Amino acid sequence: MKNLVLLATIVLLSYTGFTQTDKKASAILDEVSVKTKSFKTIRIDFTYAMDNVKEKIHDKFKGTLLSKGDKYKLTAAGQDVISDGKIVWTYLKDANEVQVNNISTDDDSFTPTKLLSGYGKDFKSKFIEEKGNDQIIELYPLKKGKSFTKVQLTIDKNKKQISKFVIYDRSGSTFSYIVDKFISDQAIGDTVFSFNKAEHPGVEINDMR
Repeated sequence: MKNLVLLATIVLLSYTGFTQTDKKASAILDEVSVKTKSFKTIRIDFTYAMDNVKEKIHDKFKGTLLSKGDKYKLTAAGQDVISDGKIVWTYLKDANEVQVNNISTDDDSFTPTKLLSGYGKDFKSKFIEEKGNDQIIELYPLKKGKSFTKVQLTIDKNKKQISKFVIYDRSGSTFSYIVDKFISDQAIGDTVFSFNKAEHPGVEINDMR
């Protein structure tokens, strides 16, 4: 689920500080980044699909992501992943169980702020094409050992927002995220970004800190 949170967060966040990037891609991404940073809060309703033709695997579900600074709440696939910027709660609804972890400080960890300010240093970008209102950009990891070969972004030219992205895994799988609805600056109280055990009678708490 940690990877799911990372990927879903990328839907709403743009990249900045790209190295080895072409000028057109860089200009587009910078515009998206500036626009995204201007929002106090973001809500995204999205559709996720995972496909592997060789293995005949197709998985699809809906999800919602709320973000406020470094705080976020992801609801998808029977789980809530909630963070107040310091602690992460992963609530498994069917099991009525919650796992509690501290936010990791290693290089592979993330917060929305980190993605906006530095995640792009790990990628080079390339402008692919423009189709009507859609601008297509591909990102390629600079570091070796990544599990994916590229990420393809579709950007709404008028809104300056990411509307879709597809991750191409080395195993032959593709992971697609389509933004169904994007709402900015909606009032979201801070209590949304912490787990309230009183709302889940009998919940099993696994504190892994």
